[in-house]
Amino acid sequence: MNMEGKDVISEEQVVVFQLLDQVYGVDIALVHEIIRMEVITKIPRTPDFIEGVINLRGRIIPVIDLRRRFGLEKAEKTATSRIIVVEIDRNMIGMVVDAVLEVLRIPRDKIEPPPPMVHGIEAVYLRGVALWDDRLIILFDLGKALYEREKEQLEPVYQLADLPA
Repeated sequence: MNMEGKDVISEEQVVVFQLLDQVYGVDIALVHEIIRMEVITKIPRTPDFIEGVINLRGRIIPVIDLRRRFGLEKAEKTATSRIIVVEIDRNMIGMVVDAVLEVLRIPRDKIEPPPPMVHGIEAVYLRGVALWDDRLIILFDLGKALYEREKEQLEPVYQLADLPA
């Protein structure tokens, strides 16, 4: 309760996006911006989930395809495809998603730990699931999903990003 005796509802604001037919969310505090698909420059000898890099207002940003990163069915980019630019440990990463749907405020008491088996994506990359308006929203732990395992693989791309654009 706050000082006036009213309950304070703790909530989390998330950017909700789609991969295949599943809905996911990421903490809005990590999202730098959301942009339309643009030309992505390929980088040789990088893992297949790394699409390449983009020049975002003079800053080189590595871009990964979340579908390929998690071993999901590959798809062509469409008019609804977006790049969500996130900041993790002072590094910017672009994530290609099928569509960005909305920004939601989800009460923390609606978020539960992920079940041991979540369709298509290992539970270690998830920090929870939320049932919201009859939809199941899977919440990513970006620190685990995009940085820890691939840190060494992304290092050459970050070195390229340090070069002047």
